[in-house]
Amino acid sequence: MAGKFVITKTPKGYFRFSLLSANHQTVLTSKNYANLRTCREGVNTIKKNALSPISDLTVKEPPVQKNPKYEIYLDSAEQYRYRLVAVNGLTIAMTEDGYASKANCISGIDAVGRAAVDSDIDESALQS
Repeated sequence: MAGKFVITKTPKGYFRFSLLSANHQTVLTSKNYANLRTCREGVNTIKKNALSPISDLTVKEPPVQKNPKYEIYLDSAEQYRYRLVAVNGLTIAMTEDGYASKANCISGIDAVGRAAVDSDIDESALQS
């Protein structure tokens, strides 16, 4: 079930995208990009790496995994979050909200995988 990448422009002139699942929930948000071309490249990187393995940084000694990968971590509020790390080691996108349980965080990662691969890109917000 495909979702949709929505590209927007921030008030400071940066471009960013959100990945919406089939039920219109935001499951991933990108970093800021300086231009539209690199933002589109970021979308393609997500599509390519959406089914990457998970590295659980909440365990005492997590096994070392190559990039690309998702990293699960605890934020300062003790909420579980994930980020997608590209082959070059840079974080390219992350969840907007924290999760109360690791299982729900993993479900969020699964939602990215289901939504991203065949998703279209919506740039209609850039027209306004």
